[in-house]
Amino acid sequence: MLAVIGGSGLSQLANLDISHREILRTPYGEPSGAVTFGQICGRPVAFLARHGYGHTIPPHEVNYRANIWALKQCGTVEIISVASVGSIRADLKPGDVVIPHQIIDYTWGRKSTYHEGPECTVAHIDFTEPYDPALRKKLIQAAALASIQVSDSAVYAATQGPRLETAAEINRLERDGVDVVGMTGMPEAALARELGIPYAAISVVSNFAAGRADSRDGISFESIQDVLHESMGHVRTLIEKMIGCGDTTCS
Repeated sequence: MLAVIGGSGLSQLANLDISHREILRTPYGEPSGAVTFGQICGRPVAFLARHGYGHTIPPHEVNYRANIWALKQCGTVEIISVASVGSIRADLKPGDVVIPHQIIDYTWGRKSTYHEGPECTVAHIDFTEPYDPALRKKLIQAAALASIQVSDSAVYAATQGPRLETAAEINRLERDGVDVVGMTGMPEAALARELGIPYAAISVVSNFAAGRADSRDGISFESIQDVLHESMGHVRTLIEKMIGCGDTTCS
């Protein structure tokens, strides 16, 4: 079963034929909300709203461990993460869809591993390629089939939030090689890797990052909502095309 984690702008999947919702308990506490189960193109899909269905949980307070664990225990074999990002690269404009290929983690203080505690042994994961290459390839192919233009590579910076970055911080991120910036990509990707679940991300550019282009003197939150409302339609189409493309690993 494919699971979709929705972020800002995607608190539900309008194209999901819902069968039921289930509140799942985990050893790590409660997830962000009930998991919604249903079908898209006749295939089973689970959906979880990362920030809660009322968008009440800020990025630094999301229980990422509970979210990923809950999806694992309900039979998830692939995870697509959807989130809005700010663009540092001039050619990535508001409304663009990006399939990132790398992450730099700037978060701190978040519960970021299942391998901790007095009864756990030391464990390491290979995180050279943080996003699953095969799942990324399916997303890129689905975008082509749906005639949705995507950028098929970008370095994603995960920042702490919930505030947006300063212009100087964005300049630093650019020097580090970052293309887009968000607040929820980590530790989500690493936790999925620890549980052996292929994970890939769809990033929607909602605005230029601080100090860039029309955000040079400040960021308009009203315009962000307008961009996300339109762009998330492309995301739903992309997911539907990926599920319906005949790849049996989605089921």
